[in-house]
Amino acid sequence: MKIVIGSDHGGYELKQQLLAYLSELGHTPVDLGTHSTESVDYPDFAFLVAATVAKGEAPVGIIVDGAGIGSSIVANKVPGIRASLCNDLFAARNAREHNHANVLTLGSRIIGIGLAKEIVKTWLDTQPCPRHARRISKIQDLESQLYRLNS
Repeated sequence: MKIVIGSDHGGYELKQQLLAYLSELGHTPVDLGTHSTESVDYPDFAFLVAATVAKGEAPVGIIVDGAGIGSSIVANKVPGIRASLCNDLFAARNAREHNHANVLTLGSRIIGIGLAKEIVKTWLDTQPCPRHARRISKIQDLESQLYRLNS
């Protein structure tokens, strides 16, 4: 599966390790940057990943920053995105199964590479449950209403 992945400078090292891991799992990761540890602004890369997923250019995306919180906030501003910050395996499963999350955010200063790999694998292996589709539809309806309000 094609997976877009991006990070700020704080998430760069973890992102690099996850790129290799995603390839090991048989996925096709696409690195949207940043490409060094030089200071950058996380909103730029979080938006790029989220917009790429929202446009249908990839089914899912991963964003890594220091805490994962800021990137989650930015990604969730993009219509059609359900970004989830996951620091444990329960959250990873729940985000996909119950919330049909299509973007995963991770905090490089919160979790290490071992747990990050487990979270990514769990998140990718978990399928959205159709039983929760009604709730996802409500989220999409609210999103449409907000879009109309802001137009």
